[in-house]
Amino acid sequence: MEGSLGQKHKPQEFTLVSISELASSSSSSSSSSAPVVARFGGGSGAAELRLRQEADSDDLAFDLRTSQIFRLGPVQSVCISEDDANEEKSHSRGVTIQFRNEEEGNAFHFAFDKRKKDDLVQGTTHLPNGEIPFLKSKFDDKIESSSAKMYFHYYGQLLHQQNMLQDYVRTGTYYAAVMENRADFTGRVVVDVGAGSGILSLFAAQAGAKHVYAVEASEMAEYARVLIAGNPALSQRITVIKGKVEDVELPEKADILISEPMGTLLVNERMLESYVIARDCFLHQNGKMFPTIGRIHMAPFSDEYLFVEVANKALFWQQQNYYGVDLTALHGSAFQGYFSQPVVDAFDPRLLVAASMSHVLDFTNIKEEELYDIDIPLKFVASVGARIHGLACWFDVLFNGSTVQRWLTTAPGAPTTHWYQLRCVLSQPIYVMAGQEITGRLHMVAHSAQSYTIYLTLSAKMWGPGAEQGGILQSSSCKLDLKEPYYRMSQPQAYPMVQDQQQQQLIPPQDAAIQPQDLDDADLMLQASPNSGAPLNSLIDNI
Repeated sequence: MEGSLGQKHKPQEFTLVSISELASSSSSSSSSSAPVVARFGGGSGAAELRLRQEADSDDLAFDLRTSQIFRLGPVQSVCISEDDANEEKSHSRGVTIQFRNEEEGNAFHFAFDKRKKDDLVQGTTHLPNGEIPFLKSKFDDKIESSSAKMYFHYYGQLLHQQNMLQDYVRTGTYYAAVMENRADFTGRVVVDVGAGSGILSLFAAQAGAKHVYAVEASEMAEYARVLIAGNPALSQRITVIKGKVEDVELPEKADILISEPMGTLLVNERMLESYVIARDCFLHQNGKMFPTIGRIHMAPFSDEYLFVEVANKALFWQQQNYYGVDLTALHGSAFQGYFSQPVVDAFDPRLLVAASMSHVLDFTNIKEEELYDIDIPLKFVASVGARIHGLACWFDVLFNGSTVQRWLTTAPGAPTTHWYQLRCVLSQPIYVMAGQEITGRLHMVAHSAQSYTIYLTLSAKMWGPGAEQGGILQSSSCKLDLKEPYYRMSQPQAYPMVQDQQQQQLIPPQDAAIQPQDLDDADLMLQASPNSGAPLNSLIDNI
């Protein structure tokens, strides 16, 4: 195979005027005015800086992972390092550095920062066709280590992989999308981002891929190797790489990326960011992505049973004599706490009180930073008079193959997936009449626990005579943590139809076409779903 995995930077040298070692509590300072050679990389290519005054003198080495450099002036800097050699006690040491001129000082700082960012080698995985270095990751900079540890532990267990594999809507749709688009895979290089058990890598190999790189950061990588080795007709064309996509290097660019990066509400777990990073690092300019785009669908809902269920959870805290203790002081906090949990379940689509709208994420051109803060203006027209209890959300993704376009949907009324649907419940419902406009905003802000804080506001605009003057009649807001949902794993119940409710196309069809103009804008887009007034599809009629 051409190229080698884990290519290291070449050593880089600078000539310094002098260095002066800083004094510590246990040693005196030393200095030298003789020219000094500064070398990045060292003999092993590790992430280090070595300073040598004379050919026969000992090197002064700094590990860039624990070192920092500061400017003292245009031609003078100080390098400080934490010394971890002594397990009982770590201490700092450092040197002042004198450069020949300001330009060389700037070049030295640039090299220092670049090596520190790109070459912090933490370990090496040996593979049959090369080595993969694990570099200091952007993932580690933005995600709490405790969250990452739990995340990779969860996905490193076979029982959780089995749960996803047994989601036949999910697995079957991926298999169909790959096999129906063999032309996109035959003879091509594929990267499986977050490969898990390796099932998608095996699908790609079945479709004729030239080679598949299965990148998986959890311990599931070891199981994937076993599973792939158990399929010898395919295993010769699959390389399992244990590491984060933010960390690894590959010997060649990919023609196609395949991944299952979707979480609850599409964005939970923040794996979409890794999918986008993999695109920028590994994919040819005109390469394909499976999935290609994602859509978050939203619609207001009315569900009195759910509202009462959530509100009643806080009744425990209304006890005035709980073993002699009055709990009521915490009732308000508990009440708000329960309403800060998004509800994950499968619901009857007839609970929707307006046609849904959608927010499009085009994975082929979205920037990673755009996923940090997702702000969606909301606008609906109520189809019935009802009390609105919140916003219902689901998602779908498109596999835009050269032969077949296939959708994977989590919509209410469609076959249930392990993602279910999600509902944000308002602690203060709002009342609307048929034809009344509902506005608001869904604002999702990423946080370091691999999820999002959700800020939702829904408002009912004035209706009837004088409505043309505008104005808000009533409004309700809530703040929710997508990381901590309430899993209400019940099957959708049949609710009686409201007397004046007319059946409408409130949910867009799964195979709704994406128009070219929808993908032209690099920004996140809003796409209103059609409201044709046609009867609901047969899946909904049969509930």
